[in-house]
Amino acid sequence: MGFFDQFHTSSTSAIKPQTSTVRKTTSATTTGASSSTRLPPPHLRPSHSTATRNARPSTTTTGGAGARRNAANGTGGDGGAGSRKRRLKGRPVQQALSSGSDDEDVDDGEKWLTTTKRGNKKARTTTTSTTRDVNGGRGGDVDLKRCVRSRSAFLSQEEEGEDGGGAFEMVHAADIAGLSLEGRGKEKFTKAFEVDDEEDLTVEVQYPSLGGRERYQLVLPLEADDMNPLQDILEVVELVAKNYLTDAEARPFLDENEGVHRKLKRAMAWRSCRDFRATIDKYNNALTVLRREGAIVRNLDELHALPLPLVERILTQAYARTVSLKVETLKKYENGTDNVYGELLPRFISKIFQETHLKSEHVFVDLGSGVANVVLQAALEVGCESWGCEMMDNACDLAELQEKEFHARCRLWGLEAGSTHLIRGDFLTSTAVGKALQRADVVLVNNQAFTPSLNNSLVNMFLDLKEGCRIVSLKSFVPSDHKITSRNLNSPVNLLEVQNKEYYSNCVSWTNAPGTYCIAKKDSSKLKAFAESMGL
Repeated sequence: MGFFDQFHTSSTSAIKPQTSTVRKTTSATTTGASSSTRLPPPHLRPSHSTATRNARPSTTTTGGAGARRNAANGTGGDGGAGSRKRRLKGRPVQQALSSGSDDEDVDDGEKWLTTTKRGNKKARTTTTSTTRDVNGGRGGDVDLKRCVRSRSAFLSQEEEGEDGGGAFEMVHAADIAGLSLEGRGKEKFTKAFEVDDEEDLTVEVQYPSLGGRERYQLVLPLEADDMNPLQDILEVVELVAKNYLTDAEARPFLDENEGVHRKLKRAMAWRSCRDFRATIDKYNNALTVLRREGAIVRNLDELHALPLPLVERILTQAYARTVSLKVETLKKYENGTDNVYGELLPRFISKIFQETHLKSEHVFVDLGSGVANVVLQAALEVGCESWGCEMMDNACDLAELQEKEFHARCRLWGLEAGSTHLIRGDFLTSTAVGKALQRADVVLVNNQAFTPSLNNSLVNMFLDLKEGCRIVSLKSFVPSDHKITSRNLNSPVNLLEVQNKEYYSNCVSWTNAPGTYCIAKKDSSKLKAFAESMGL
């Protein structure tokens, strides 16, 4: 699972492997208004646990055991116990995985969408609210110049040649989480459903773009800090419905009683592979219909920003499929040097973007960019030109892998990110970094562990920044008691106007504790005023 999953609360429930138990014949029902469906017995309901905070990457996993129904009675969810027992023992029904190009399956999707949209009075009153915020939660600070849709992701190859829609290179979930993978097979994962043929555990999940499907194997991680494919699927379904569709279009996916999301969780709780696969096929077909009808393109074109949960999911997917697999290499650094690795987390970074008023027409530079998490977040969340420079080879190697997967993920989701530029080397001597700094609107420096000498060198580099550029750092470059005097008139810190701010817990990777950071703005007005007052 991706590094970011542990730092935000999801509305979906993950599952984890548990040992099989015998189910009692008594059934549980809810009395609240949120659901009128029969619930699994307590030992089959998803349970919640907290993942270890310092694990990287980690996520919370919950789940239900593989209990079979008692064939002697007919109590429980949908169908009698006999049919449920046969369903678990028998081979799951084979559903077409390439239904996006199958007219008959798409016709079925159209019928299902129409039927579910009509619904009954009860269904219409229990649909999760999906009213989209076209500003991505940014309130009045909207960037009207930002276009979030990738045009090429919705064009066929006939329309745009090799760059058009269709297959493209990416790391599928099944490539890193499966039973037959070398080093990451049965010693890391177990079956999510009891099936006779492991191939029945493989499904493909449709994404919003043309030809955008990802292959998953329905397995569960044996350790909390590994990828959970079922959790990822639930997140995809929910985020697509909430961000790519109108309320009416999203109803078949998010209805609290009969929606796709609800049925997937129900199939997970009852460990029914057949039900899970059938629901995925309905989802795939329905989303294909909506894309063909132009609904997804139409809705994306109304957006001017991306909500943070969607940004985090895409970043998490890219991280989990690249960096997570080799994250141990990031621990190889020498204490007491500038080469110490630490990450600023997405919610903190998103706040920084808003506080610095970063827009899609701007240039962002991260000095000491590590595995490029912030560089990629700026390109996706803001849509700006984004630069990063890192000198640690192990971090650079992972950054390049993640950058490649990131752009594939953006294509998969049908989104247009800003351009990304990763520089390997010392930002003090890099010509490319120097030129980027001259155009930069926002510069980030995670200088928490930088030596005083390096911080002093950075201040001299800031002389080349344009007026109004903002510098975000964890330690201030300007002493707290600094005042402009005739003795320090030539000091470069006189050009910086600093605001001291506080961040809350879970904002950085190396501690849970809150802390402080600074936003400095290059502003020469005070220095000019002082010089004029001195008659200079």
